[in-house]
Amino acid sequence: MQRVIWVLWPSFLMAIAVTGVYFSLFDPVDLTIFGVEIPADRKAAYTIGFFAFWLMAACSSALTCFLRRSPFEVNRCTLEPTERPVGCPKREETDTCCD
Repeated sequence: MQRVIWVLWPSFLMAIAVTGVYFSLFDPVDLTIFGVEIPADRKAAYTIGFFAFWLMAACSSALTCFLRRSPFEVNRCTLEPTERPVGCPKREETDTCCD
């Protein structure tokens, strides 16, 4: 839950700032996508823009949170050798040995 908050809270604050700057420079009624006018009023454009900016900022924050993990967190195997998952490098492979 803590990592979700680490991702969503900063991205929410950035979405507020970017939405304010972006829509201060551009009027949402005049926006076009690939030469086609968007048939939406100002409130709908502000809402869609805010959530789009929030999604982009959340993806950036999630990637940062994912990449900041140390090798010890990624390769951590704290269980007993017989209970470790199959991909764990320190797992004892007792059933694969054929004497």
